[in-house]
Amino acid sequence: SEGQSGAEVVKDLSANGVVTRQVSNIHNPSLIVYLPAKEKATGAAVVIAPGGGHQFLSIDLEGHEVARWFNSIGVAGIILKYRLARSPNSPYKVEEHALADGLRSIRMVRAHAGEWGIDPARIGMLGFSAGGEVASLVETRFDKGHDSSADPIERESSRPDFAILAYPGTRADNVQIRPDTPPTFLVQAYDDRIGSERSAEYFLLLKKAGVPAELHIYRRGGHGFGMRDKGIPTSSWPARLAEWLADS
Repeated sequence: SEGQSGAEVVKDLSANGVVTRQVSNIHNPSLIVYLPAKEKATGAAVVIAPGGGHQFLSIDLEGHEVARWFNSIGVAGIILKYRLARSPNSPYKVEEHALADGLRSIRMVRAHAGEWGIDPARIGMLGFSAGGEVASLVETRFDKGHDSSADPIERESSRPDFAILAYPGTRADNVQIRPDTPPTFLVQAYDDRIGSERSAEYFLLLKKAGVPAELHIYRRGGHGFGMRDKGIPTSSWPARLAEWLADS
């Protein structure tokens, strides 16, 4: 993307003391690293891909807030700013550029594991909505690394050790579940406008392939509930995720 120009655009929709920003016009993919306090660190890490329909990134609701929550349970939270395929006049494609950014993010974290106090065998990826599509592509299209690459980061495996898909924009007919697809946690609301059957179908594909998986579909919650406490049952899903992570 070196030929692309223009600074990132931040749209501030904050209201009533709740910070809500959208980031778009991303040409230089990057990572924002949140490391937990050393006395709480477990060695696990999660790359976080915010959603936004591939038009923008919900950088607070599905990024900074999530990274801070992971830190609270001793997990490094690493936000991925990936290229957006559906922004106006975008030259990017989901299955080419956004996927490449997702794969590179896992390699990058693994390459810096020693520096950041991370176990290179416990690096996962969480995607929300469109970011869930990116995460599902990463967990089904990874590779073992390129030993002959001059770039040491490219020599690292791009396989996440686990995946978390929150109301993912994935279509089950667009992924090929492999026997070595990592264990996966899925969460969605029954009344999600994009259709809760997406997660159910994905779960069945994982089950058929023998991949350990856990699925939670809540009666209501709509789309884009993030990890905020809205006083409805979906607000409890982070606790279910923490249980799954501990059990795994």
